[in-house]
Amino acid sequence: MQLAGAAELPLLPGIGAVDHRVAVEPTQPPWDAIAKVQTNIGTRCTGALIAPAIVLTAAHCLYNRRTRTMLQAGSLHVLLGYNRGDYRWHRMVARYTVGPGFEGSKDGLQDSDWARLELDGTIPELVAPLPILTVLPPPGATIAVAGYNQDRAQVLMADLSCHVTGTALAGGKLFIAHDCDATRGTSGGPLLIQRGSGWAIIGINIGAAVGANLAVPATAFAN
Repeated sequence: MQLAGAAELPLLPGIGAVDHRVAVEPTQPPWDAIAKVQTNIGTRCTGALIAPAIVLTAAHCLYNRRTRTMLQAGSLHVLLGYNRGDYRWHRMVARYTVGPGFEGSKDGLQDSDWARLELDGTIPELVAPLPILTVLPPPGATIAVAGYNQDRAQVLMADLSCHVTGTALAGGKLFIAHDCDATRGTSGGPLLIQRGSGWAIIGINIGAAVGANLAVPATAFAN
């Protein structure tokens, strides 16, 4: 007989039966280029530094469902090196652009679900921006995903040994399917693959399901 209160907790979207996430050091590369993106309405996502004053994230993170409008740039905060309330750098967003045709009110996946945030100041050179790789790795390729998950929002967590499982079509558009553990809050977080001694972005995480995640491939936002 099962005791009251002993039922298993429901799985978080994007997290499998075994949670492979571990805490990583947000002051060491490549994790120092991972940003926490916060809004004045209390929503939070993840981003990645791709140039000294540009952070890549998911466009749906910038949509206000209550007002059905995109948030103003001045309401967006970008924190790098964030850990339990402390951070190394805080920048406001001066302006941003989203993927062509993105509609915040639209249900379903959109390959335009990405945004480039132009910061109001550069990040010091000791943080190396992450390069973007447009060549899609084959199924089985080892990747990593890092972000500020909803259930561990104060700590940068990463799944370091997950894989591309294939591709998925939605609305005639191609998305990367992967088995990395990442849940709400990691939207906009980069899919990373090792290239030599460094890491490169092959996509950004935008959708979570139980035991599976989907990402916009880098070909959608590289130009």
